[in-house]
Amino acid sequence: MSKIYLTVNVRHEKNGQAIPLSIIWEDGRLFAIDKVLDIRRAACMKSGGIGIRYLCKICGKTIALYDEEGKWFMEMA
Repeated sequence: MSKIYLTVNVRHEKNGQAIPLSIIWEDGRLFAIDKVLDIRRAACMKSGGIGIRYLCKICGKTIALYDEEGKWFMEMA
């Protein structure tokens, strides 16, 4: 597995929490994040790395989006 690094539009709360709002795919398409289901510190077991994992609903699918020290990625199958 490899990582796909993405541009992510993020809202930063007063308490310091980052909430992803949308992702911009490699080809420039924008996908809104319908809902953030879970936020926790976690390892990316398939492609390596550790950071904050955001389980998100995007277009009806559950997607794991990772923030690794300000660099956002998803796992590619």
